[in-house]
Order: sequence, then structure tokens, then C-alpha cells
Amino acid sequence: MLIAGLLIGLIAGFAAGGRLDNLIAIRLRWPLVIFGALALRLGTEAALTRDVGIVESLRVPLLAAAYGILAVGLWANRARPGMSLALVGIALNATAILVNGGFMPVWEPSLTAASYGRADVLSPIHVILPATLDANFFRSAGPLGDVIPIPLPWLRNVLSFGDVILGAGLAFFLFAGLVHRPEETWPDGRPIHRPEPSQPVILAGPEVRDLPGGVRAGTGLAASLAGVAALERPVVLGGSGAGLASLAPAASGGVTAPALPGVFRGVGVRARHHPYVRLAVNGSFSALWTGQLISLLGDRVHQVALAALVYGTTNSAIAGSLTFVAATLPNLLFGPIAGVLVDRWDQKRVLIVSDVLRAGIVLLIPAGVGVNVVLAYPLVFLLTTVSIFFRPARTAVIPRVVREDELVTANSATWMSETLADVVGYPLAGLFVAFLGSALPLAFWLDSVSYVASAMLVVAVVIPPVVRSVGSVAPVPGMSGIRDDLVAGWRFLRGEPVLLANTLQAVAGQLTIGATIALTPLYAKVVLRLDSLSWTAAYAFMETGIGVGNLVGGFVIGLLGARIAKGRMVIGGYAAYGLAVVGLGLTNNLSLALGLAFAMGVSNMVFIIPTQTLFQERTPGDMIGRVVGFRFSAVFGAMTFAMAASGVLGDAAGVGPVLVVFGVITVAAGLAGLASRPLREA
Repeated sequence: MLIAGLLIGLIAGFAAGGRLDNLIAIRLRWPLVIFGALALRLGTEAALTRDVGIVESLRVPLLAAAYGILAVGLWANRARPGMSLALVGIALNATAILVNGGFMPVWEPSLTAASYGRADVLSPIHVILPATLDANFFRSAGPLGDVIPIPLPWLRNVLSFGDVILGAGLAFFLFAGLVHRPEETWPDGRPIHRPEPSQPVILAGPEVRDLPGGVRAGTGLAASLAGVAALERPVVLGGSGAGLASLAPAASGGVTAPALPGVFRGVGVRARHHPYVRLAVNGSFSALWTGQLISLLGDRVHQVALAALVYGTTNSAIAGSLTFVAATLPNLLFGPIAGVLVDRWDQKRVLIVSDVLRAGIVLLIPAGVGVNVVLAYPLVFLLTTVSIFFRPARTAVIPRVVREDELVTANSATWMSETLADVVGYPLAGLFVAFLGSALPLAFWLDSVSYVASAMLVVAVVIPPVVRSVGSVAPVPGMSGIRDDLVAGWRFLRGEPVLLANTLQAVAGQLTIGATIALTPLYAKVVLRLDSLSWTAAYAFMETGIGVGNLVGGFVIGLLGARIAKGRMVIGGYAAYGLAVVGLGLTNNLSLALGLAFAMGVSNMVFIIPTQTLFQERTPGDMIGRVVGFRFSAVFGAMTFAMAASGVLGDAAGVGPVLVVFGVITVAAGLAGLASRPLREA
């Protein structure tokens, strides 16, 4: 994994126009400390290989000293892109090794899955853990050990979570080192620079300024979406993603660097000035973004494993749907107020505490289900409740760690991490959960490790403090202000015919989304013909199909959406989504089901993107949070009802017929928009 990280970083860096002399010019802090720690670590392993007695007796102190000194050196350089990632990876591996008395644990089933046997483990610092997931596995820090099998030819290996993070850190460091030159300037002669990390962010008074690309200062959201959590998509099962509509990139696709003199500058030079490359060399943002991606990937494993655990234990549609109800209720109850409360707290502390709390809650889920499956519901509810406070805190932090002209690109990158987690994470999660078989608790333990890794990365992020200037508006204490805001939002919504019709349409149309979220795992388990494929893998592939559809649909709407009336796109999107769900309920063919899942993802974007735009265009900037807060409660109330009802109906009438009925409701909700002239012509 370390070699792969080095190669990826070098290839990406040179492809982006990087130069080796840029990397050589980097001046690390305390380099002798870092290289001395590496020499001690490698020297200890070499001596253990040669059975040097005194080194064997001092195995733990020597390894502890090597990792401790290395951690100090990496911490001193944490502002460098990739260093905080490498620090987290080293810390996770060191924990596993030191807990086991100087040995790195290797889980035997993972060893077998990678086509290795016990005789192949020749390293003096590895020890094999048996297949049984018992208390000894946990005491041996098994989740931090080598548990991820890589069975590919030429790449066969067993990796730890720390190895993956360490490899990513090395890739980030090499990439940033190759492409970044501190003295570099834009073609017009302006220096490329970034504010000092300690520089506070000053919040202006009541007149909040708008930044380039329509981004409101201090929030990182589009000006017309300041304070909005999400229009359509809830946080489910601990996910910390941005949601489908929480961040609104500019229509042009984001802020770009000043124009470069085409033929006189190479492609590599252009790449170095690209906004995404500039963000990659920002140590704080890259750590924050990578931490989010790591926890999102862990959530995908957790979500598939939870579905397998609950449906495998109960084989009941009701039991499974109640899991998603428990995961969605916090969005309904606390979503509108989470951002308001987070504004009153220290956001970095919110991020760290949220990750630590979620790491602990996830550990309890398999234990709770082992006692009684009913215990899964309060734990999932609590997990999602914590997650909805993480999301606005992260959104508030982003503008403080990037430059003003990078905000739109940073928000776009944040949204892309969730799409990447969907497209890549779900299929890998399905295969990994299928590989685990009855050892499902390991999936939850790995998700817990992902939250710990995310928290450690947030600790390393340098976030400038917020200093409120004279005349700025402080948060109003108490709950009365929140209640008044929601009432004002309802009054505006009631008087705006297009937005009111759109909201009523969404309340009915989103019923199907609630039903499909709840029933898709059981659909994969009892309806589809799978032959040799496990149902958990099929479920994960269906979620992947929806994610790919979201990606394609969003791209296409971005290209063609300006030519089509928004109201008609919403009508057509709901109708198409409903028809796809009807088709899903009528087939048991996996290939066709995956195609329909892709169609669901595309049509999802067809009604979400124009809906977001309608709210942006028709709601005053100082009202959007209140208006969407009320809409949020109404839509997610409908989705939560649908999740519960679909579970009851699924057990009574079967999964397929229930999907057909809910699909027809969504088709009807879409076509009903034709009866509203304001919506039809919007």
C-alpha cells in the first residue's frame, strides 16, 4: 500500500505538471527526527528478523519510541498536505502493534481470502488472529489490524485501515510537493498565496457580503442557500455527507483560475492552477475532505452490514423499514434547528465530539442486535442525531480553511466526496460484507475506526477563529427564535404559489423515496434472482446504480437544464422516478433492476436540481433558511411515514406490489403538477 501511495502521488503530480525540483525544495520541520524514527523502526524490524536477543526483549519500548518520535515529527509538519493523514495512519497501526506486545495482528480469514496461508507469514512483527470474532479479537485491536484482503493478482496483500490512510497521506504529500511552488505567480504577475492559518475570519455586521460565484461569506453556501441543511436527502445511518442539495455550486461549475495564455503555457502549468489542485495542496482542507471521505466509506460498509444484520436476523420488512425510520426521524425532528445551534458552538469541537460519539455508538450496534434487534433502533436514531450536527459544523468550517475564491470549488468537492462514496463505497461494501459472512460485527468496528480517523484528522486541521465585529448579529438564545423562524417560513411559503405547489408535490412524490430506502435491502434478498451473488452485494450494487445515476443526471441537467422550464423538469422527474420504481416492483431480474436503479438516480436529479433552483430564485436570501426549514419538516415527515408504512405493507402484500403502488403515487404526484399553471410554467 505504501508503494501504491508513492506511485499514485508521483504519477498524479507529474501528470498535473509537477516538477521534481519542487519536491526537493520542500523544507520539512525536524527532518532528523522523522528520519531517525524511521531508521529506528526499520532497524528494530531488521534486528528482530535476525533474532537479536536484546532487541527481542526490548521489542515494545523500541517500537513505541519509534512510533512516538515519528508522530512528533509528523505533527510538527501537519500543515503540509498529506502529513496529517500519514500521522493518523501511523497512529492506528502503532496502536494495533503496541496493544499486541509489538506484533501486528492479521485476521486469518482475510489472509485466506488473499490466497495466503499461515506458512506465508514470515514477518517478525505479525501475529495471526483466529477467525472467531470474540472478546479476544477486540482486546487484540483486531479492527485496527490487517483485515482488508486484496486478492488481485500481483497485488495480493492484507491491509489495515492505517495502511490505507498512510498510503493516501504519502500520495497527497508527493502530489502537493511536486505541483506546489510557494513563489509561483499567476500569469498576470499576482502572487499565489494563502492567508496564514492563525488569521481569524472576521464576520461583518448585518450586511453580509456575497463572494464570487454567489457564495455567502461565513457559510460556504450559495448566497440564497445560506443556513440550509438539505432540500431533499436525509442523513441516513450516520452518514455525514453533504446531501444532494446542501451545497450549491455555481452554474458555471465553480471558480476557475485567471485565464492562462493558452499555447504559451503547457497543460501541466494549467493543471497546477486548477482550483481542485489548489485545494489538494491546502493541508487543512485536504485533511478535512479526506476525513469526510473515510467516514463516508465506513458508513457505506456500516449501512450494508446493518441491512444484512437486521434482515438476516428477522427476515421482516417491518423490522428492516423501522431501521430506516429510526435513521430518518432525527432529520425531521432536529434537522431545521441543527444549524442554528451549531452557530452558537465551537465548530471544530462539534466536529471532533461528533466523530468520537459516533465511533462509540457504532460499536454498540452489533452488540445491541445480539441481545435484541429492537435495540438497534434507538442506537441508529442516536447515531443519525449526532450526524446532523456534524454536517452544518463542517459547512461552517470550510470558508475558514480555504481562500474566498476557492469556496465554490471546495463546496463542489465536498459534494463529490459523497457521490464518490456511493459509486465506489457501495460495491466494495457489498463485497466486503459478503466476505465477512457471519462476522458482521467487524464491519461496524471498521466504521468506528473510520470515525476515529476522521476525528484525528480534524484535530490536525488549523481552523482560524471567528471574531465578530461590532454590529454583527449574535445568535438569539432560547428556542423561541427558532419557532418564530419556522412560522415565518410557513407564511412566506403559503403565499408563494409555485413553491407551495412544489412542496405539496414533493410531500406526495417523496413517499416513494422513503419506501425504496426501506424496502431495497429486502427486495434484493427475497425478490431478485441472484444465482451465486449474495443479496448484500446485490443491494450494494443497486445503491451504486442510484449513485451513478445521480452523477450522470446532475451532469446532464447542468448542460441542458437552462433550456427546459424548471416546473416541467420537476413534473417529468417525478413521473420518471415513479415509473422506474413501478418497473422495479415488476421485475426480479438483477440486470434490469440495476438499470432501473440507474434511472431512479438520473430522474432524482431531474426533479431535485430545478427544485433547488426554484427556491433560490423565488425566495429572498434572508428567508431561505426559514422557508426550507418548514419544507424540510413536511417532506421528511412524509418520507418517514412511507418508511414505516412500506414495512407493514411489505410483510402483508409482498415487496414488489408495494413498490408498484408507491411508484404509481409518485407518477400521479408528478403529473398532478400539470394542473398547477404557476408550477407548470415556472
